Amino acid sequence: MYRYDQYDHQIVKERIAQYRDQVRRRLSGELTEDEFRILRLQNGLYMQRHAYMLRIAVPYGLLSSTQVRMFGHIARKYDRGYGHFTTRQNLQFNWINLEETPDILAELASVEMHAIQTSGNCIRNTTSDEFAGVAADEIIDPRPYAEIIREWSTFHPEFAYLPRKFKIAINGAVEDRAATAVHDIGLHVIKNEQGEIGFRILVGGGMGRTPILGSEIRDFLPWQHAMTYMEAILRVYNQYGRRDNIYKARIKILVKAIGIEEFRRQVEAEWLDIKDGPGTLTVEELARVSAFFTMPAYASLPATDAAFEQAKTENKAFSNWLARNVKPHKVPGYAAVVLSLKKTGVPPGDATAEQLDFMADLADRYSFSELRVTHEQNVVLADVKISDLYTVWQEAKAHGLATPNIGLLTDIICCPGGDFCSLANAKSIPIAEAIAERFDNLDFQHDIGDIELNISGCINACGHHHVGNIGILGVDKDGAEWYQVSIGGAQGNESSIGKIIGPSFSAHQMPTVIERVLQVYVRDRIEDERFIDTARRIGVTPFKEHVYATPIKAAHAAGEDAYA
Repeated sequence: MYRYDQYDHQIVKERIAQYRDQVRRRLSGELTEDEFRILRLQNGLYMQRHAYMLRIAVPYGLLSSTQVRMFGHIARKYDRGYGHFTTRQNLQFNWINLEETPDILAELASVEMHAIQTSGNCIRNTTSDEFAGVAADEIIDPRPYAEIIREWSTFHPEFAYLPRKFKIAINGAVEDRAATAVHDIGLHVIKNEQGEIGFRILVGGGMGRTPILGSEIRDFLPWQHAMTYMEAILRVYNQYGRRDNIYKARIKILVKAIGIEEFRRQVEAEWLDIKDGPGTLTVEELARVSAFFTMPAYASLPATDAAFEQAKTENKAFSNWLARNVKPHKVPGYAAVVLSLKKTGVPPGDATAEQLDFMADLADRYSFSELRVTHEQNVVLADVKISDLYTVWQEAKAHGLATPNIGLLTDIICCPGGDFCSLANAKSIPIAEAIAERFDNLDFQHDIGDIELNISGCINACGHHHVGNIGILGVDKDGAEWYQVSIGGAQGNESSIGKIIGPSFSAHQMPTVIERVLQVYVRDRIEDERFIDTARRIGVTPFKEHVYATPIKAAHAAGEDAYA
């Protein structure tokens, strides 16, 4: 994985010293909160409902075991014993004392981590496929390009004050596991008919108040021009994006307002001036960065293992875990393991200090000391020998990290919501827990099959509810917490935005609402049809009609709980 060079070390060291003085001045009263706010946000520090929250950057979701142990250390020393993995592949601590934040950043720097540009109107953490480098369907490893984007975007003087935050995702496989369609810029690696590597580029995607799928601005761009073309996009956005209205400041609003054709024309005109300039990638530069992502020292192994096959046949629980939590690997004899952070009764994405230490130990013993964060809020060991899978399963199960639910109903994506976030309209964690408890039957979940349920506590959509097969959005209704439900959202190669089925529901209704949605699916699905395919085939109406049956209509009219 990438290691800091002298420039990284110097940048981070100077930023910590600068920030330490800013905190000193805030605590002494030399800086007001309004003056300090923009300074702390530049270092990933938010004020939430009860305390400060610190968001740590995890570039393209890649972590060393040493860095994960540092997370565990910080959780114990400075927080309340846990951290929260986010849909941006970052990690958040929710109970931070302001006066201790410079020391936290200094400890992070000791393991080559920081919190720079995890907030503010700048280019945020670039995300990618959690199986990059090992996926069986990979075209090329996207991590070198993601690292180049990180180096280019960190402290870029021209883009330090954009109209609004800016998010880039890059995918290097046939299947889009980086959700490129819902990012400000989405880069998807492709090969043309001549076998040349390039990018299909999407622009103007995003969720939040106005969910929009990105529009194709280039169907094929040679890899050498990736950085200059993105620079041209950002220049057009920086010049013409709105700064008078925070709700209309994202690039998606600009693209929608002038149309993709006009936006493309402006970008192409801007690009002509820089196309072959110093930002053009060279073979030498790509080779320099790619050297940080060389293949581990894989052993020459058979494609399978006799003891593994026997355990798979004889142990149903192990077999279920293999079916959901273990993914194919491009190297024979290896597999990628997803450690589930979605055990019933635990907020989705949370990991205790003990679990963080344990995951680091697992990585050291079984996966070349590396881990990956998924934007579904789980953690991946990318390089596990097939012969070690049974042992890894047993150990992970003992630490609450082996729930065999990856891609199933209880693998819920969920933001912290109103329990923590000052922007939230409603709590999301209790809704996730109530739904998980209602459907905490693995046989039922496996029968239902692949389904994505996403929950956001407000319109900012940190829980990606717009692209959940079932999406839940917390809304404020006369000071009370209610929840909208949408059907038909999806990420990946066939991304779509879900459609709201009707009026909102109370918190107590939500498990039964989901139950009714699933009843329609079970009733109308054809053989092994996935939920999303059934929803696309039959449309929203059957779900709406069944969910809003007569009792619930009466309850809505009375403002009561239909399922009390």
